Amino acid sequence: MAKIDEQKIGEILSRGVEEVIDRDRLKKKLLSGKTLIIKLGIDPTSPNIHIGRAIPLLKLKDFQDLGHKIVFIIGDFTGLIGDTSDKESERPILAEKQVKENMKTYIQQVAKILDIRKCEIAYNSKWLKKLGFIEIGKMANVFGLHEFEVRENVSIRLKEGKRVSLRELLYPIMQGYDSVMVKADVELGGTDQRFNLLAGRELQKLYGQKPQDIVTNPLIEGLDGRKMSSSWGNTINILDSPNEMFGKTMSLKDEFIIKYFTLITRVPLEEIEEIKKLGPRNQKARLAKEIVKMYHGERAAEKAGAEFKKVFGQKEWPSNAKKMQISGEISILELLEKGGLASSKSEAKRLILQGAVKINGVVQKDWKKTIKTAAEMKIQVGPKRFLELI
Repeated sequence: MAKIDEQKIGEILSRGVEEVIDRDRLKKKLLSGKTLIIKLGIDPTSPNIHIGRAIPLLKLKDFQDLGHKIVFIIGDFTGLIGDTSDKESERPILAEKQVKENMKTYIQQVAKILDIRKCEIAYNSKWLKKLGFIEIGKMANVFGLHEFEVRENVSIRLKEGKRVSLRELLYPIMQGYDSVMVKADVELGGTDQRFNLLAGRELQKLYGQKPQDIVTNPLIEGLDGRKMSSSWGNTINILDSPNEMFGKTMSLKDEFIIKYFTLITRVPLEEIEEIKKLGPRNQKARLAKEIVKMYHGERAAEKAGAEFKKVFGQKEWPSNAKKMQISGEISILELLEKGGLASSKSEAKRLILQGAVKINGVVQKDWKKTIKTAAEMKIQVGPKRFLELI
C-alpha cells in the first residue's frame, strides 16, 4: 500500500504540472492508497541528462516518496529511432554504438534524484526489437494519418515543404508500447510529449489494459532563453561540477528564476513566495546554491558560492584554474587552443579580436603574439575560462 498524504498528493497534481489526464481518476487512485506503476522514459540521445529532465524526475521522486512503484525506462531502442516531437526538422538515426556510449552513466545521473534501489530500470530494446510487421501493423491501425498531421511540429514542416519520414510517425507507437509492456498506471513527460503519452493510452486499450493517466510538465528555458536542449548547448547538466553548475545558474536570465525554483527544486512553495521579495541577484544566488546542493551536497554548494564570489565579486583568480607548462615558444593562438580556452586557432583569433582575451589582467589585442617558456602568466578568456602558465 502507498502512503496517503493529502498535501503531498495535492502538490503532485499541481506543482510543475501543465495538465493531468484524467485528474479526478488519478486523485481518487492516490487517495485510495493503491500502489501505482509510474513510468518515465528518457532516450539517451546525449551523454548528459540536463536539469530540464529533472522536472519529471523530481515528480517521479514525489511518487516514490509515497511508496508507488517507479519504472524508469532508458530508451536504448527509441533513442536509435529518434523522437521529433520538439524538433523543427527530421532527427537523424543514431548509431547503436553512440546510444550505448551515451547511456553509460544514465543510472548514475538518475540516482542523484531517485532512490535507485527502489526503482525498476528497463531498456525498451528488450521488447521493441522483437516486434514484427504484423504486431506493428495492428498498433499502427489504431491511428489515422490526420492525427499525426495536426501535430504542431508536423503540420509546420509539411506546410514548409519539409520531409516527414514514416519512421517519425512510428515513434509514438513505440513509446506507447512501452506503457503496454510495463502496464503503466501513470506516465510522466513534457508538454511536447503529449501525443506520445496519449498514444500509450490508446495502445493499452488495444491490449485490454486500463489506459494510463498522464501528468505533463512545462518545458524550461535554457541559459540563452530558448528551450533547454543538449543539441543547443544551453544546459545545466546533472553531472556538471559544483562551480560550473553554480556559475551557469548565475548567468540565467532574471525572468526565469522563480520558474526554476518551482520546477527544478523542492524548496517549499511558501518559501518561494518569500524569495520573490529579494532582489534578482540574491534570488539567483539562492537558486544556484539549491541546485548545487541537490546534486553535490551542502558543503559543495557553500564552496561553489564562495568561489563564485571570489572570482566574480572580488575579481580574484579562481583556485581551481587549469595550469599548464610549455616548452620553447608558442603562438598565442596555439596556446589558447591547447589550453582548452578556444576550440580552434580560428576561434582563438576571433576571441582576441573581440577583446575577450586578457593576459595578466590586460586585454590582449595582438593575435600574432608569441609566448616564451620562461613567462609566468595568467590568461583569461571571457568570464569563465582561465589558464595559468607555470
